[in-house]
Amino acid sequence: MLDLLGRSVTLTEPPPSKDDWYLNLLWIERKKCLLLTHSGTLFSVFRAGIRVVDLRPLGAYIVESIETELRGEQLPADTFAQLDPTDVRIAKTASRSTLGYMKEMAFELEWIIASDGGLGRVDIDELNHALRRQLRSHGRDYARPIELIDQHLANRRGPAGA
Repeated sequence: MLDLLGRSVTLTEPPPSKDDWYLNLLWIERKKCLLLTHSGTLFSVFRAGIRVVDLRPLGAYIVESIETELRGEQLPADTFAQLDPTDVRIAKTASRSTLGYMKEMAFELEWIIASDGGLGRVDIDELNHALRRQLRSHGRDYARPIELIDQHLANRRGPAGA
């Protein structure tokens, strides 16, 4: 990913957070694809056929992609309140478990795309929708990312009646 963004990118070392977003570059059918995943909820966004020009500036592309998927799920625009296209920092992976989820999702994406006849025939919106409804191991439990988003929003609002 760093090669794609350019050599001038500086890695930061913030402490890991459940609000971190992870970005992975995938090559499917010789096309660049991105998989973004929110560490705390596993809410993921898949984009196919991206170009380097799409990623400059990176923050604008990422935030727009996330906001598009939030609208597609009819979730509030401020579900992830910290989204700021001017404050995107690149850091080394802090969560091996999130990286593991992403590796599993990448495998699933490649399989689904191939079984649907390739990138040209797959409906990316439906693929994203389904990705967020796959049962995932989350800590000691299993959950779907869309359910984790509901919990995230409920926790943000605080206890009922508060």
